[in-house]
Amino acid sequence: MANATRKEILGKVYKMIPPMLESFHKGQLGRVAVIGGSEDYTGAPYFSAMASAKLGCDMSHVICEPGAGAVIKTYSPNLMVHPYMRQSKNLSSSESLDSVSSEVLSMLSRLHVIVIGPGLGRDKLMQDTCARVIEEARKQGIPFVLDADGLYLAQTRPELVDGCTECILTPNVVEFGRLAKAKGVKIDEGKPEELCSKLAKAFGGVTIIQKGAKDFISNGKYTLVSDGEGGLKRSGGQGDTLTGSLATLLAYRKAYHDKIWDHEGDIEPAETLALAAYGGSAVTRECSRLAFKEKGRSLQAGDLTQHVHEAFLNVIGEKGSKL
Repeated sequence: MANATRKEILGKVYKMIPPMLESFHKGQLGRVAVIGGSEDYTGAPYFSAMASAKLGCDMSHVICEPGAGAVIKTYSPNLMVHPYMRQSKNLSSSESLDSVSSEVLSMLSRLHVIVIGPGLGRDKLMQDTCARVIEEARKQGIPFVLDADGLYLAQTRPELVDGCTECILTPNVVEFGRLAKAKGVKIDEGKPEELCSKLAKAFGGVTIIQKGAKDFISNGKYTLVSDGEGGLKRSGGQGDTLTGSLATLLAYRKAYHDKIWDHEGDIEPAETLALAAYGGSAVTRECSRLAFKEKGRSLQAGDLTQHVHEAFLNVIGEKGSKL
């Protein structure tokens, strides 16, 4: 797959996308939750969850701090918002890490994919709760995406993700450097895609998307370069569209391997994970291109959200509803 063209790779991503069938019931095409949303950061979890919803996942949840939850509910009635997270300063005398995390963990069996990090912050209780979520997600075999302050967990507690092949990390250049340092990987020698593969292997086969002018994607087994045209504005929050898009594509991946529709089923799980990562990157880059074309210098993260479906149609394409 390394020497495949962009068109060939996206053709494989297309194979993983479920068709729209009357026989499907609510929830089969994806149940995703974004975990983050502290008092100071309400936009990031919203952008991530909305990208997930706009790409077609059936049920999009946000699990966040109560203060953030009240605000996020005003952004869209389409998201299900659960105010289960707690920052240390807002913990009541009757609450503890155990009680807070157990409420979050009780949701996991209903989910296909989780995103950890958008708007999370560095608060110790928020971080500790997410560490427990990662441990439980691994036990239940639920794929997860780590971004922003979720990556701080991989950097400071690498054992949480070591050897987890159902995990995607989405570092920018600076975050990639920190993760490499945590694993003793030198980043001043070799091509970027080789370094990405090296770091993925150092983490025992996690999938890494190193974001930049080109996105370098590797899980050690498959390495891809996503270089579709994007926009020229680097506003904060565009990575949240990536995490939400990834989550829905990972849910579609599960549907593909569960064979909820008739298909050849000829792509193995390690490859479909790399394909989901590539598809998420391609959709996000196209979102950025479309939004920049419309907004130019004034582009903001929220401008990408409305272009998610159009970007999906442009780079991956819709399937006919009749097989």
